[in-house]
Amino acid sequence: MNLILPRFIKNAYRKEPISSFVFIVGGVDLAIGGIGGYGGLLFLGLLTAGGAIGLRWWQWQRIQKSLEPERVAQYALPPQSSRPAVPMLSISAKRPPN
Repeated sequence: MNLILPRFIKNAYRKEPISSFVFIVGGVDLAIGGIGGYGGLLFLGLLTAGGAIGLRWWQWQRIQKSLEPERVAQYALPPQSSRPAVPMLSISAKRPPN
């Protein structure tokens, strides 16, 4: 557990430094407010950490929408007519090339 958590924090901080920093500040406020009995700081920490999670989620949603491939219209082939559009190729009796 001790090896996984710092690696996770480093990866998250490298990908999104702003939202990670705001989340850490909110977590620290939350911890100090909860341990020290300061209700205002606890509420501010909850609000800040929740805002950072919401910001990261909003950014992730925008990235997912931009990664979706565009839908290309599919057209049906026209019905075949009695005369083919491309002439038939005939194979000659000549020797094939090497």
